[in-house]
Amino acid sequence: MHIPSRLYREIGNKLKLLLRNETYKIGDKLPPERDLAEAFDVSRTVIREALIMLELENLVIAKKGSGVYVIGLPVEVLSEKDKKIEEDDFGPFELLQARQLIESNIAAFAASQIVKADIVELKAILHQERQILEQGLLDDYSADEMFHITIAKATKNSVLEGLLADLWQKRSISKMWEQLHSRITDHSYRKKWLYDHEKILQALQFKDAMAARRAMWQHLENVKQKLMEVSDSEDPNFDGYLFNSIPDAIVNQ
Repeated sequence: MHIPSRLYREIGNKLKLLLRNETYKIGDKLPPERDLAEAFDVSRTVIREALIMLELENLVIAKKGSGVYVIGLPVEVLSEKDKKIEEDDFGPFELLQARQLIESNIAAFAASQIVKADIVELKAILHQERQILEQGLLDDYSADEMFHITIAKATKNSVLEGLLADLWQKRSISKMWEQLHSRITDHSYRKKWLYDHEKILQALQFKDAMAARRAMWQHLENVKQKLMEVSDSEDPNFDGYLFNSIPDAIVNQ
């Protein structure tokens, strides 16, 4: 099967070449993200994902508020583990971008197809999600996943349901996603995401396709903003976007 080229991987390999040529040695601090972005003519999001790739390979370490430092040098031959990462993994922001485009439209379609039984099921899932948070089970995302997949199920289209299940499976096995999440120490964002879910459900209850699309888009935008915040070692408050706003062509259909 053909594996599509991913820009963050290309940039990561270019950074590894700089390490291999000893442009940067062990203990050196890499240039700021904004400088690397300008040098490679890519966005800071791509640089961020490339650095996560190097972090997973134990080549660099990100120190919050300080920068990214070289802790190892690459070898010529990739280990089986590194090959597996390159073949199967996706950048977390690339995955979020796909989810944002797909799930916002799934939510809109679900609003036109949803029935009472689906609403009852979604309410039960939100109740479960509240209980998980009240019990402090912050590593349990089962209800979160179930909520999103149940909305796809409400479209009555098995292809869409399977597509969304596949996206969540990619998230669950992604080492890059796991690495990024490991940097989160303040889990209060989970309450914000529960509130987002409640707004999505409200739109679905009123069968308001446009409101459902907007609510799902904004929810995943909030997820993206949180991950951007914790992934930027030089400026934790950097508010980055893959999309600057909700395109009219998407929300006004």
